[in-house]
Amino acid sequence: MCGFVGILGLNGIHVDACVIKQMTAALRHRGPDDQGIYVSGPVGVGFRRLSILDLSTAAHQPMFSHDGQLVLVYNGEIYNYVELRQELEALGHRFDSSGDTEVLLHAYQEWDTECLHRLNGM
Repeated sequence: MCGFVGILGLNGIHVDACVIKQMTAALRHRGPDDQGIYVSGPVGVGFRRLSILDLSTAAHQPMFSHDGQLVLVYNGEIYNYVELRQELEALGHRFDSSGDTEVLLHAYQEWDTECLHRLNGM
């Protein structure tokens, strides 16, 4: 099962990438297939991946939107991701991976927090 970590620095404190790397390394047992971190100012996230739905590197996390404005780490499963992907493709979205993580990212881009009402999963 995958795992992720995160830090939000308050009062202008910037996140140290070394700390995120150490935290992510501590989760190696949760995801031996891949790892990644993202740090920008007061935000830092790390991810350990156990590849299940999409075994390719296209499903690497943290995952970025095509325009680079959004970054996502996610651990769960969206059961209706195939149907949501089809709906999003009809709206003009293009996908690089075949799993549910990128569907979640595009769903948020399209519907903002209302996307949560469309998700069936955990």
